[in-house]
Amino acid sequence: MCGIIGYVGHQDCVPILLDGLRRLEYRGYDSAGIACWTGDDIAIRRAQGKLIHLQRVIAPENLHSNLGMGHTRWATHGRPSEQNAHPHRWASVALVHNGIIENYLSLRHALEARGHHFDSETDTEIVAHLIGERVEEGLDLHTAVRAVLQQIQGSYALVVLSAKEPDRLVIARQQSPLVIALGPGESFAASDIPAILGHSREVLFLEDGESAILTAAGVSLFDPEGTPIERQPRRINWDPISAEKQGYKHFMLKEIHEQPDKIIDTLRGRILLDQGDVNLDGLHLPHPIQRILLVACGTSYHAALVGKFLIEALARIPVDVDVASEFRYRTPLLGPQQLFVAISQSGETADTLAALRLAKEMGAFTLSVCNVMEASIPRAAHDTLYTRADPEIGVASTKAFTTQLTALLLLAVHLGRRNDALAAATAKSLLVDLRRVPALIDNVLAQQEHLRAIAKDFMHARSFLYLGRGVNYPIALEGALKLKEISYIHAEGYPAGEMKHGPIALIDEDLPVVVIAPRGHTFDKVASNLQEVRARGGRVIAIVTADDPHLRDPDIRRIEIPDLPDHLQPLLTIIPLQMLAYHIADLKGTDIDQPRNLAKSVTVE
Repeated sequence: MCGIIGYVGHQDCVPILLDGLRRLEYRGYDSAGIACWTGDDIAIRRAQGKLIHLQRVIAPENLHSNLGMGHTRWATHGRPSEQNAHPHRWASVALVHNGIIENYLSLRHALEARGHHFDSETDTEIVAHLIGERVEEGLDLHTAVRAVLQQIQGSYALVVLSAKEPDRLVIARQQSPLVIALGPGESFAASDIPAILGHSREVLFLEDGESAILTAAGVSLFDPEGTPIERQPRRINWDPISAEKQGYKHFMLKEIHEQPDKIIDTLRGRILLDQGDVNLDGLHLPHPIQRILLVACGTSYHAALVGKFLIEALARIPVDVDVASEFRYRTPLLGPQQLFVAISQSGETADTLAALRLAKEMGAFTLSVCNVMEASIPRAAHDTLYTRADPEIGVASTKAFTTQLTALLLLAVHLGRRNDALAAATAKSLLVDLRRVPALIDNVLAQQEHLRAIAKDFMHARSFLYLGRGVNYPIALEGALKLKEISYIHAEGYPAGEMKHGPIALIDEDLPVVVIAPRGHTFDKVASNLQEVRARGGRVIAIVTADDPHLRDPDIRRIEIPDLPDHLQPLLTIIPLQMLAYHIADLKGTDIDQPRNLAKSVTVE
């Protein structure tokens, strides 16, 4: 999720671009850069790290321009570096890009066969080469961009500048946002409204497949076939802080609603449906693997617990799960033909990093599941599976968790297919259902008012109990953690079958009990546990399959989810628990995005 800003008009664009990037820096902070038309050529300035480093590069120069673009990067292809920073250029064409080009390797190989040489490791640079070729052949910039987009598979938001047409920017989008702002004698483009809100409130939203030409005189829009279209601008009345959150009250709520898109990003280019298999970015894991150890902290630990169920069920390899802070303080047994998997959103979690280094010393093959390219843990591991969740601002993890679950499910399929434990037909059926999940999450998110009503009824409770079985037991733990983190209400997650071994003593009419009870092979057992709670006066909130005729007691508050196979249920059952925690915390007025005493990344032991 990179940040993009473009400008053409009568003002000096350099301060406009830098201010826009500052307002977009939450979208990416690995590197930043700008490209401007100076009257003679395109000047490109880039720097690794946060925006301040780019500002230091530009400060000594007398750089002025009326046409330019800027980019702040969240790395997906190529490590964070000045070399991989945007903008990228070939011949007369420079551009910035947000998204993932799935077929970049085949396009790059074709370009290399035609004599092209590349300066970066990114998928974006190949687009500059392709468009540059067409411009050098004599096509105008807009036609060249549209021609190249026919070759590209994946997602993109593009802003393109050519030294041969230095009065315009050409932009295009597919599954990555782009917004246009209009002012007197000037036009703006940006990946998010905050970048342009201080200059204009009249905006146009580019739709998938569309492109546009921006000049100082105005904007021309084109549909996917290249036919000109008309669209009336909308007036945006958000304040700047709300704009950063895209109108959501909190970053956490925004990130909850981003989960369908982020799961799509994590799956993009990795499902080989015809083969009933997955492509995990060229992972080279040892074979055979005798045992797997998953190690993590906090929310990532709960993802690891789900991963254990998935890998053992689909790949039939024994899996252990460790809390990273405990791993080094026992006498772990690791060695060759054993796979150590470190799971971390930030890639900087100190305990997880220390555990990984120890596992590596002991001879295990180390794999990281991480959201941040070239963070400490991916750099230390033998190999990495990236989750592509983009920056997560809210301290309480949401989209990072569901993309970790998605990545671990793909890993389980990969391992199962490698060791012949998972038939191609079974894998294909599972992957077909997995591709349905983002749309099904949207269905759950549509119940926001119902969830808020439940939250209002239970917001004054002093304690909660969460129960789940099988693959949904870790979801009970994660649901309880979310509530604790942001509402400051005590909560415990338990295996439902263990309720009689202690927690049942707590149940009375004051204790809300959240029971995760979707249809599946453990449903009858969970339903029995639920009735034991009801018999003792407990107040039940039940997550159930939408068309399930059971558990329709009027005293049970039902939250319905679509039907899915057991292995995929955690991707749905967690969503209402995130929303319930959010609404309870919002009603209580706590600091949701920055809860007391918590940090986003725990970089000390």
